[in-house]
Amino acid sequence: MEAASFLLKEDLIRSLRKAESEKVSAMLDHSNLIREVNRRLQLHLGEIRGLKDINQKLQEDNQELRDLCCFLDDDRQKGKKVSREWQRLGRYSASMMHKEVALYLQKLKELEVRQEEVVKENLELKELCVLLDEEKGGVAGCRNSIDSQASLCQLNATSTFIRDVGDGSSTSSTGSTDMSPTSLPRRRP
Repeated sequence: MEAASFLLKEDLIRSLRKAESEKVSAMLDHSNLIREVNRRLQLHLGEIRGLKDINQKLQEDNQELRDLCCFLDDDRQKGKKVSREWQRLGRYSASMMHKEVALYLQKLKELEVRQEEVVKENLELKELCVLLDEEKGGVAGCRNSIDSQASLCQLNATSTFIRDVGDGSSTSSTGSTDMSPTSLPRRRP
């Protein structure tokens, strides 16, 4: 019986040692697992920190892009406003130029009419010069054509007499030195 109890004790001790070694092995495995979990946790925490940094950078970039979009939109609105103002200015300028051109064309027409009147009046004055020259008696070698009469007759629109300048001397072509208005022929109405 003692041998049986000794054997039983030996079995118990072996069982205890086996259980204890299994326990130590399980504890080591558990410790290794915890170490591995901690290592992986640290890796994941590092990845999370990295992702947080990336996320922060992306948010900052996103904010910069939003600010840039706002700036560009404001700039676009200002550009539209300036474009509308330039269009208004262009329309106004075109309208003013159109009015001014119309006014200048009207003035040009008036000047053309006035020029025609002056030409007509000059022709009448040429004819009057010819008539006056014929009335004087038509000295030989005198101007015979209307063109030469026009170049030699000077007519002052405000005066009532014609002065024949002739060859540039101070006397008239008829040889008279008397230049008083009474001695010169009067203009006929």
